[in-house]
Amino acid sequence: MMMLVDCSGCRTPLQLPPGARSIRCAMCHAVTQIADPRGIPAQQPSNYGPVALPPPPHPGPSGASPSPHGRKRAVIVGISYRFSRHELKGCINDANCMKYLLVNRFHFPESSIILLTEEQTDPYKIPTKHNIRMALYWLVQGCQPGDSLVFHYSGHGSQQRNYNGDEADGYDETICPLDFETQGMIVDDEINATIVRPIPHGVKLHAIIDACHSGTVLDLPFLCRMNRTGQYVWEDHRPRSGIWKGTNGGEAISFSGCDDNQTSADTSALSKVTSTGAMTFCFIQAIEKGHAATYGSMLNSMRSTIRNAGDSMGGGAVTSLLTMLITGGSLGGGFSQEPQLSSFEMFDVYTKPFSL
Repeated sequence: MMMLVDCSGCRTPLQLPPGARSIRCAMCHAVTQIADPRGIPAQQPSNYGPVALPPPPHPGPSGASPSPHGRKRAVIVGISYRFSRHELKGCINDANCMKYLLVNRFHFPESSIILLTEEQTDPYKIPTKHNIRMALYWLVQGCQPGDSLVFHYSGHGSQQRNYNGDEADGYDETICPLDFETQGMIVDDEINATIVRPIPHGVKLHAIIDACHSGTVLDLPFLCRMNRTGQYVWEDHRPRSGIWKGTNGGEAISFSGCDDNQTSADTSALSKVTSTGAMTFCFIQAIEKGHAATYGSMLNSMRSTIRNAGDSMGGGAVTSLLTMLITGGSLGGGFSQEPQLSSFEMFDVYTKPFSL
């Protein structure tokens, strides 16, 4: 039975083999010493029984995650950064829309979805850095062949200088938790190590990342880039150092809101009802309008919608979903973002049938 400890350097959750007295972190390479492994709470076996998050670092509710039922689970994060200079209008709407879509269209049990937003009353469902980390760790724990995992993030994304040589452009992509100004951002290396590399054969992970600089935020080995005529090519983003950034045999596919050097939009120009992230809206609209036969048709539909954002579009097929949300503010103007598709494998993903 595996045990869970936090890295002494970067606090990434690490699985400690039974009887081990120390473990080296693959992220920061710090060695965490364990005085007595018997004193560490044991994790649940690798099955779909209850999976408990590590105990909170301060007194309060247990912080236990929901117990997955069936073969689907999801982590959905929406951060508005309200009352700060970083405030966004549509991110909580994005999170609510995505949960609605997963439950009603793809039959994800509500009890198998962790929703992290500032509207939550449970302090362990607020999208802080610690809570997001723990939710991502929960997402992949005990996954088995046939399982479907989803990670949706709507919020700020950024970049920071890369020092280990595994980024072609010299920058790591990041997501920004609610407390990023004091606790720091979550780097693509950590996201990859937490939810990509552990995925075993037969498990499928979909990430939908609606944030700036999000093109390679999962650090997947291959990126699909499309030009304005609809032609696409796959780019090899495997690190020159030879570090493996793919899965442990499973399938990982990511839709991102824009390229690594682009920004994403928070707007009401698309739905005509309320503020949403442009990428999340286009992702949902492609599904609701029946344009999601393949991953390629999804990407084509999303990019076409964003390019035509200045036209008269209306809410279309997703109006029934969006009307459950309150009307929000908007940002005017067009969009410079181009949704991207990245994967652990290169050739067949674009024409492969889409499914969650």
